[in-house]
Amino acid sequence: MNIFLIGFMGSGKSHWAKVWAEKENLSFYDLDTEIENAFGTSIADIFEKEGEEKFRELERYHLRIFQNKKNFILACGGGTPCFSDNMQWMQEHGKVIYLKATPELLLKQVMHETEQRPIIKKVNPSELLFFIQKKLQEREPFYSQADIIINTADANENTISGFLSS
Repeated sequence: MNIFLIGFMGSGKSHWAKVWAEKENLSFYDLDTEIENAFGTSIADIFEKEGEEKFRELERYHLRIFQNKKNFILACGGGTPCFSDNMQWMQEHGKVIYLKATPELLLKQVMHETEQRPIIKKVNPSELLFFIQKKLQEREPFYSQADIIINTADANENTISGFLSS
């Protein structure tokens, strides 16, 4: 079973991917961490020095490496399903699970991490909720194509067990 966990930044992808991977005896990976390890620098630095377009190319490349892996949960970056043909590719190579969260919850999760999160690094804090709402609205058509949608408020360590047996 290969699982691609998608959702907006701050939705808990890395947290739940770790929890569920351990519970289901799957390998855990984080796509951003894979990219950072390969380049020896942070995603924020890649965005700043190379730009978003270059980052998206790297993201696509590193996602495709998972074609040769089995039995994993991959926490994807918030924009991963929205670029190239990544969503289609993920669906062809596993199950895609969307962790859906309200803009207010996302704001609470990311408001103190703006320096580490390139797309909100330069957003005025007073406009951050509006920015999240707008960006979430842009990405929702991609996110909603997921095989399974889980509201983060309902997530627990057993949430995906039922989905894996079906």
